[in-house]
Amino acid sequence: MSLTDKAIDRIRDLIQSGELPPGSKLPPEQQLAAELGLSRNLMREAVKALVVARVLEIRRGDGTYVTSLEPEVVLGGIASAVELLRGETLLELTEVRRLFEPVATGLAATRISAAELAVVEGHLDAMRAAKDDVELLNQHDAAFHRAVVAATGNATLTTLLEGISGRTVRARVWRGLVDDNAASRTLAEHEAIFNALLDRDAALAQAAALMHVTTTERWLREHVERDDDIPPTG
Repeated sequence: MSLTDKAIDRIRDLIQSGELPPGSKLPPEQQLAAELGLSRNLMREAVKALVVARVLEIRRGDGTYVTSLEPEVVLGGIASAVELLRGETLLELTEVRRLFEPVATGLAATRISAAELAVVEGHLDAMRAAKDDVELLNQHDAAFHRAVVAATGNATLTTLLEGISGRTVRARVWRGLVDDNAASRTLAEHEAIFNALLDRDAALAQAAALMHVTTTERWLREHVERDDDIPPTG
């Protein structure tokens, strides 16, 4: 373990112990370095690393603070890393989505409120209206899934799935550009998910979501295995 890693661990220990709770301000750099027995350079490097990890935030002219440490803050950086994935690693990402999203959709069926169901239906209606516009269709597709997962009330699960879905949304855009039947199929799959949510049928909702994600994964696997990696879209 490097000296910087050890310095990072010392600051983390303060946070985990409650000495530096979420939202609290860190002592001045020189004071904190002295208290932890670290050089100021090591302290500076540790703080920079924890800022990148969204554990700390620097407020110019005010000081350094512990973030809220809420899942959407700490885990929000996953999306940036996901955007770099290609080829076989992209397939692994899609497998992760297949493992998580159907279960989340089934859970949503047991917890979704009437208001949340209306939001999901609104995105489905928007998808129907945008069926001839591939990029707009996929924007509403992503919003549909965000609304469904948000209905679980599990912020950690919502943030994780949002982080891994960005790249697969772009893959679906490309799929729509090369597959004329993709729009009609994806609409039918989303209607099946919505109807299961409407019936509060967890098993059916999970099965419908699994069918939908598996369709995308199968198409993606065929293209990647032909060394036809999905190009980025704007």
